[in-house]
Amino acid sequence: MSTYKSLKEEVYEANMQLPELGLVLFTFGNASAVDRSKGVFAIKPSGVPYVDLKPEDMVICDFDAKIVEGSMRPSSDTKTHAVLYKEWEKIGGVVHTHSTYGTAWAQAIKDIPIFGTTHADHLISNIPCAPPMKDDYIAGDYEHMTGYQIIDCIKERGLDYNEVGMILVGNHAPFTWGSTVAKAVYNSAVCEEVARMAYLTLQINPNAAILKDALKKKHYDRKHGKDAYYGQGC
Repeated sequence: MSTYKSLKEEVYEANMQLPELGLVLFTFGNASAVDRSKGVFAIKPSGVPYVDLKPEDMVICDFDAKIVEGSMRPSSDTKTHAVLYKEWEKIGGVVHTHSTYGTAWAQAIKDIPIFGTTHADHLISNIPCAPPMKDDYIAGDYEHMTGYQIIDCIKERGLDYNEVGMILVGNHAPFTWGSTVAKAVYNSAVCEEVARMAYLTLQINPNAAILKDALKKKHYDRKHGKDAYYGQGC
């Protein structure tokens, strides 16, 4: 029996949620989860239809994206996941999709504006869109440098990756992360829904105003602040 059986099962379940939530078409997406005690992560194999996936198909890689266990090639985005796990020590899962509305904002190279309280329940900034990849990054190890495209944007915006949990990669598509892969899947669904809401808001009112600071803070703090009271707690 594989040493990584439970990790593979966790990642399999996360990947299977992506088509169920309408976040992927065909094989346009992947989810991964890390086991930091073993220095590895599990990720979906490349190009395998979701209907054909099995838990044992998940590929185990180290933080240099080298295969530790698995008979199939890992996702083409494996090096991006590896960079994020290596650089951001507090994340437990990463998801990448080409969901329709999130990808449309990424292709437009636009941040998703914070128009309402649904957005503010999850983060108090716009969902950032990283600028198109630099030419030297493209000419280098493309998937590896995509990880740094994400990290550079978060750093340049003065954001905390523990608080943001989602980004659009310009001309590409969304990436999300979280303390667990389940949280990363949740953030992926939130990103897509907020992207859709923002698009519709601008169709109704092209001059819609950004949410005022007091409401941003109230809605974020009631779920994430030191005196948070949303939900049932521990």
